[in-house]
Amino acid sequence: MTSLYNFHVGLFTENCFVLAEGSYEDKVFQVNALGFPPAEPSQTTRAYFGNINFFGGESKTSVKSSARLKALEEQAEDAIFVFLSDVWLDQAKVMEKLRILFAGYSTLPPTAFVFCGNFTSAPYGPNHVKTLRESMRELADMLLEFPALVESSRFVFVPGPLDPGPGKILPRPALPKVITEELQSKIPTAIFTSNPCRIQFCTQEIVVFREDIIQKMSRNCVRFPNPETSITQHFVKTIVSQAHLVPLPLHVSPVYWALDNALRIYPLPDVIVCADKFDPFTETSAECCIFNPGSFAGSGYLFKVYLPATKTVEDSKIET
Repeated sequence: MTSLYNFHVGLFTENCFVLAEGSYEDKVFQVNALGFPPAEPSQTTRAYFGNINFFGGESKTSVKSSARLKALEEQAEDAIFVFLSDVWLDQAKVMEKLRILFAGYSTLPPTAFVFCGNFTSAPYGPNHVKTLRESMRELADMLLEFPALVESSRFVFVPGPLDPGPGKILPRPALPKVITEELQSKIPTAIFTSNPCRIQFCTQEIVVFREDIIQKMSRNCVRFPNPETSITQHFVKTIVSQAHLVPLPLHVSPVYWALDNALRIYPLPDVIVCADKFDPFTETSAECCIFNPGSFAGSGYLFKVYLPATKTVEDSKIET
């Protein structure tokens, strides 16, 4: 390969699959254009593989084929999911905004609140676990002030890259029980998951991933992306075409090899939540909705609301 004249949309990093177009002359492949494999919608994939359950869970067949779940989904017109990232529980201002959020939703409880880390504003060294445990206790006491939410909603906690855990290796396990046990005893509807995690709502599949991946991928491109296309479109095109949340070499983003399947997104789910400190965005590619709620604590208390009935995403903000 000698020279490249045309890079298509995407963040071209090491470990990516690419399609090269050109001609082979004098034992040299002259490349005229470089792009990613075309994204494959979930419906196309399932036409080949039938009802095999790729998503996970106890069922051996895909729940998308369940007429009963589809009927329940159509009845759940008021279902909503609230997504927040960088929920710094050690900050009084953040806790104040969470109280406003819970009060606002107390009359119409969402299906779930999904809180993504980091759950503290900074690492606290040897006191990190103690500080986070105390912050979780304060959050539990606050939630008990809203019994309708505790009874009707789920509270999902997805750890961030700086939360207590095994370094920066993906996928990350749930927060240690020493941190979460008190909150779970007070709030039975709290669920502490791995990162990434998968949520099944009736027939809809939702993948939640908390990692500052956009900046990391941009820094490790073999060529700077075309500035005429937004960086979020480059990012979305990359992960959808690669069918993987982290198409990076292991020395840049370490992965537990035996658990790499947790990072794969094939077939494409209905929704991918890429919780990142990058600016919030909402994009659609190959019939898959990809969005970033942004940093709740760092971007003026922004968050996203997903409505399964219409498969739409709403931008939301708690005014300062």
